[in-house]
Amino acid sequence: MARPPVGPRPPALNDTPSLAAVATVSMLRWTLPGVRVGPNPGPPLPASIRPPHVISRLLRAAPKATGKWYWWLGVTRTWDQHGQQILQVARWLSPFFLTCTGYFLLWIPEDPPSLLGALVKCLPVLSLAAFLWGCGPRGRYTTLYQGALLCSAVGDACLIWPDAFLWGMIAFAAAHVLYLAALGFHPLRLAVLLPILLFSGLHYSVLLPSLPSDMTVPLAIYSLLLASMLWRGLVQGGSAGLGALLFTISDIMVAWDTFSQPLPHARLMIMTTYYAAQALISLSAISCPRFKMN
Repeated sequence: MARPPVGPRPPALNDTPSLAAVATVSMLRWTLPGVRVGPNPGPPLPASIRPPHVISRLLRAAPKATGKWYWWLGVTRTWDQHGQQILQVARWLSPFFLTCTGYFLLWIPEDPPSLLGALVKCLPVLSLAAFLWGCGPRGRYTTLYQGALLCSAVGDACLIWPDAFLWGMIAFAAAHVLYLAALGFHPLRLAVLLPILLFSGLHYSVLLPSLPSDMTVPLAIYSLLLASMLWRGLVQGGSAGLGALLFTISDIMVAWDTFSQPLPHARLMIMTTYYAAQALISLSAISCPRFKMN
């Protein structure tokens, strides 16, 4: 009788790992990198149960492809959550940019004051109030911001006519009071207020000799309100702080151009900083962490 060929002993049935076990161990090793699965990896798998070469390459590439797929799902999910809000903000802000463009293209400073000129000047601020109605959170803060924008629009219309300058200043003072109520007084941070008051007092003292007698007290009260609004905006930070700073710069140029000496390109600089300030303050209503988009 012929002897069996000499060679390695075929593995016993209980020594042969099943494909399910191999797949489980491989999956654990892929999903838990650095974790050793099992006390002993054991001998190489028999050729009879080794996966084909092509399948092995696919299985090795599966974790990388899966990771890229999950990354892409995360990107699309983030876009689904935030992209729609960005599109909504852009859609509601587009009238503001269009009306600003119309103001700088159509409004001619040499023309006499008119209702059309007042309307063209007020439209960007009114479009910001509509923007908050469409994108802002429902509640007290949005109402205060919208009220401040409406008061600002009244002030813009009054400043078209030189005789209504005092009424325009009163309207802007009411806007600052509403902004103060919206920005709040917490945290207090009085250290931020001190340099603002010093600068405001210095600026007022420089303008005082050239002020009409009937404007000294109203302008002093307005300067205090403006300084307070700048203080609270800087404390809150973000777009509210930058908007409050631009609003202050715009009002300083208005006062200097009206009562001290004309500034070159005053209207362009004043309105550019003013519209940017109102837009930034309005955006703070939806970018502040305590607010939520609809």
